[in-house]
Amino acid sequence: MADLSRLLRPRSIAFIGGKAAEEAVRQSAAFGFTGAIWPVNPQRGSMAGIACLPDITALPGAPDAVFLAAPAGPSIALTGELAAKGAGGAICYASGFAEDGEQGRALQADLLEAASGMPLIGPNCYGMLNAFDRVALWPDQHGCLAIPEGRGVAIISQSGNLALNLTMQARGLPIGYVISVGNCADVTPADLIEALIADPRVSAIGLHLEGLGSVARFSQACLAARAAGVPLVALKTGASARGAELTLSHTSSLAGADALCQVLFDRYGVARAHDPASFLETLKLLHLAGPLAGRRITSASCSGGEASLTADLAERAGLETPHFPAATQHELETVLGPKVQVANPLDYHTYIWGNAKASQRCFAAMIGAGFEASILILDFPRADRCQAQDWEVTLGAFIAAHNAAAPAPGTVRMVVSALPETMPESIAARLLDAGIVAVAGLAEALNAIAAAARIGAVWALPPAPALPEPTALADGVSATWDEVKSKAALHHFALPVPQSRVLSLAEIDTLCHDETAPLPVNFPLVLKAAGSNLAHKTELGGVVLGITSRARLLTEAQRLAPLGEALLIEQMVGGAVAELIVGVTRDPQFGLFLTLGAGGIFVELLRQAEQVLLPATRAEIAAALARLPFYPVLAGYRGRPGCDMPALLVAIEGVARFALAHAERLEELEVNPLLALPRGAMAVDALIRIKEPKP
Repeated sequence: MADLSRLLRPRSIAFIGGKAAEEAVRQSAAFGFTGAIWPVNPQRGSMAGIACLPDITALPGAPDAVFLAAPAGPSIALTGELAAKGAGGAICYASGFAEDGEQGRALQADLLEAASGMPLIGPNCYGMLNAFDRVALWPDQHGCLAIPEGRGVAIISQSGNLALNLTMQARGLPIGYVISVGNCADVTPADLIEALIADPRVSAIGLHLEGLGSVARFSQACLAARAAGVPLVALKTGASARGAELTLSHTSSLAGADALCQVLFDRYGVARAHDPASFLETLKLLHLAGPLAGRRITSASCSGGEASLTADLAERAGLETPHFPAATQHELETVLGPKVQVANPLDYHTYIWGNAKASQRCFAAMIGAGFEASILILDFPRADRCQAQDWEVTLGAFIAAHNAAAPAPGTVRMVVSALPETMPESIAARLLDAGIVAVAGLAEALNAIAAAARIGAVWALPPAPALPEPTALADGVSATWDEVKSKAALHHFALPVPQSRVLSLAEIDTLCHDETAPLPVNFPLVLKAAGSNLAHKTELGGVVLGITSRARLLTEAQRLAPLGEALLIEQMVGGAVAELIVGVTRDPQFGLFLTLGAGGIFVELLRQAEQVLLPATRAEIAAALARLPFYPVLAGYRGRPGCDMPALLVAIEGVARFALAHAERLEELEVNPLLALPRGAMAVDALIRIKEPKP
């Protein structure tokens, strides 16, 4: 990756173009940028009161950063001149590149060639704001405040307008960087993550993503961010079919399969927000508190309705509202008196409203419960119509309780308004200075806590390895291996399979007419029609279970023989705890991945499945199994025995190893069902589709 430090933290900036470039000059001056500003336009005498240079050769030196706002065609030649000048990097504002089809893609390739390794953000992007250093390579108004001291979050967005809108937030979130990346022809979000985590002023990074680009590069950046202690939050669009369709037309960013994006985020501890408000509030929580150590919350409000609503929304967000410890319960009952029923979430009524001493004692007891998130729900009245003195008493009491005991690592104290509009920005900023997260909106607050807890849970585990670039599928003839060949191949990778033998109808006829002839498999047994064209034998009546006599074996063999190329006699395996499907599929962006779910006849009926990107650790596979709705059955449900989980994991790992060993040729693999047994595991059926060499 090229060095982006000059581009992101410039001391000299060239602005090239017309109206958009002039506005960017104006915004840099208004932001208080103290470095050199060099406008370039041969047809203008000045921009925003600063004299223009006629061309790039007239620049007094190599600019650290360039805001290039010329049309698409001229931007290519200008980019080449900037690279030759030794510029530290450029932001290409122009549209008309890859987002415009084949001709635009050709222009974008020419632009990248002209850059000759000079870092290029865009094209088709809005620019960059750096509030730490008062840099505005930005052709419009914005809402960011300078951050001369302290830390702030960074936001990387593939939508320029969304990036602009996010700067207008009034939630007290200190935003240090906003970078609109557009088409990502050169510099990608992964590159920017790695560059931004090198700036110690960046506390957390938010990503608006329409596509991921290289999943391997993204995984490397996620691991680097974790190593630096900088959490990531993603607002990923394109989850719906229509959203994915619009993504391509909007920024020429290829949207990957959304389910696999979620698997990727879960693997590396990237929190996912599904709306801009939760995105901002999650960034705010992470900015102040970082990842949380758990999902337990407590809240205090002077309303039973708010307490009930908190409990409902917390459950929906996957958070826990446990009972208070005995000491906390006793202290709250003492402070609040016999008329208040103490429970979590806490409705402390209005008996202590306006009483600073009693309120502080109440909040201190609640905080002392030691849960990961301690919340005061407080909606401020309208400043234009109401007075807020009593609310200030309650707020002051919570701040005093917070100051009396420092929060433990992995915990957070919060003041939350039930409605977004009842948390004034001035209050949010004041609380942030006090070390308390102020959140505008109860649902947004709980979503933020859940997101921070997800990051904390992943960071508590050893990091998953980075993903490789997807292996290209080799040329060849697509072939489907039948059950016999598929199971034999998988058995070499430690997948247990039943004892079996392939026989012809004539061979079975001989066995069945000679009572003294030993059978290859003892009764009870299974008889199957075998052949590469039998992907769904059960639906065709091609499987017979529980055969216990030679006469029945012959009768069924005569019936099944026309269905396949041969007949398979197999050991009957009973007593399964559950049946699973284990599949491997390939995605052009994500590569090979496992699918685990309810197997047998329940595959289509239940549609319960989890995906795991390959290569995967045993812990990742176990975690995916634990997320399946029928996992309690595997673990042992209502007194029934559970499965042999170590054996099941070994079997699944065998499937994964086979897939990785045949990555260049494997098209698809399915084991269904894989029986999870009280002792061991057994693959009853399997099918592999693979590329074989051309004859």
